[in-house]
Amino acid sequence: MRQRIFGAMPARRAAALDVLAGAAVALGQAPLSAWYLAFPALVWAMARMLRPASVAGSGWAGLLVGAGYFGASLTWIVSPFFIDPWVYGWMAPFAVVLMAFGFGLFWAAANAAACRFPLRPLALAAGLGAVELLRGYILTGFPWALVGHMWHAMPLVQVTALVGATGLTVLTLALAALPLMHRWWGAGMAAAAVVAGTGFGLWQLDQPEPPARPASLRLVQPNAEQHLKWDPDQARILFHRQLAFTRDGTPADLTIWPETAVPYLLEYSPEVAPIITDASGGNKVAIGIQRVEGDRGWNSLRVLEGDGALVASYDKFHLVPFGEYMPMGDLLQNWFGIGAFAAQVGNGYLAGTGPQVLDLGPELGRVLPLICYEAVFPQIPRGAPERPDWMLQITNDAWFGTLTGPFQHFEQARLRAIEQGLPLIRVANTGVTAVIDARGRVLQALVFGTAGYLDVASVPGALAATPYARWGEIPAILLLLSLIALALRRGRAAFA
Repeated sequence: MRQRIFGAMPARRAAALDVLAGAAVALGQAPLSAWYLAFPALVWAMARMLRPASVAGSGWAGLLVGAGYFGASLTWIVSPFFIDPWVYGWMAPFAVVLMAFGFGLFWAAANAAACRFPLRPLALAAGLGAVELLRGYILTGFPWALVGHMWHAMPLVQVTALVGATGLTVLTLALAALPLMHRWWGAGMAAAAVVAGTGFGLWQLDQPEPPARPASLRLVQPNAEQHLKWDPDQARILFHRQLAFTRDGTPADLTIWPETAVPYLLEYSPEVAPIITDASGGNKVAIGIQRVEGDRGWNSLRVLEGDGALVASYDKFHLVPFGEYMPMGDLLQNWFGIGAFAAQVGNGYLAGTGPQVLDLGPELGRVLPLICYEAVFPQIPRGAPERPDWMLQITNDAWFGTLTGPFQHFEQARLRAIEQGLPLIRVANTGVTAVIDARGRVLQALVFGTAGYLDVASVPGALAATPYARWGEIPAILLLLSLIALALRRGRAAFA
């Protein structure tokens, strides 16, 4: 009966090795960043996936390898549930297991489909690349922990300027398939490709820098612990800490506070905006706030100057499911008393209208704002109505814990700079506050988990639009189609 219901389930030892192989691939994710372990592990993991001959067995192998990979990569997902453990803590194990096996289903489908192709290693590479592309779009998208992210600490990551993070993932999977078709020739070709990609990256990093924009910035990192962030007494302390950092020394042309940095609703506390701009000497201040209209709320960025006058504003539009809004929110609220745990307004935030470019004047230029999670989506900068001069991410990475989540989030934001050829200014409540140039280099950064501010003398310059900025996912799709065409050719892989 069990065999009829579940198909060709692997033996316990084989299942454990499948999970272990997938988990080993996660060694390439930040903060370990061990690509030299992750890439051989990827070859091993794909070999494990190719061992079963049947569709059902291949599906099981893909599921288990994928679950091992995503389970190890996304361990930080439990952190938000322990901010208020008495209410949400019980959900943590379900969250990590459901995410691991949910995303593992994508790999299961890719591996099952690869059974039908003559050259299974290439078919598997194409299948995994295709589902990783889909993972960034379907069900609101979640392109976190792409396989190609293993190269983020290597010059080879500059290839994302040509093909994007998804294209780099497809290339990585294709290189891992080569040793599975011919052990030594394939391994040599994969090594040569890595060397060539590294050479391209070094050449890119050696190119002349574009002229900087002569505008000074001050990046404020208050280091608020999430479980204390909304405590009234602690909120006042943090607010005055940010005012003190803003007031200290010579005011910057633009001071930037992180996501939801202001504990007051400006619509009901009109005296707060002038207090903030008074600390900046009347110069511009960009602040993360919660904006409300009646019983509706938005996660927003607002730019103030002078006596608190509004210069520009932006409402986050790509919201975090369960964190900022609840699917079927009214039902879950009424039946279980569960609301979006990151939102402090109503049952959750409403989405803004889409990407916007804010014109902050001739000195500061045009800015594309990204709030927190929006920086993991390469399609958001591509969807901007015009090309900005730089990107600004404000975030509250206290939700992601202190071990892996903030660093993975930071590295994905850095990829957006490389993909677009645009500098990125990143301001975190507690996380990685940094200045990133248009080739993804970290020019300045604050120490993680400390309160302070970072003065920036000028904004790094922008490059011309990269191939990825112009063509988006088209190169990745062409790579996938090429792999599929090659996989249809008759042949025999060494370990299939």
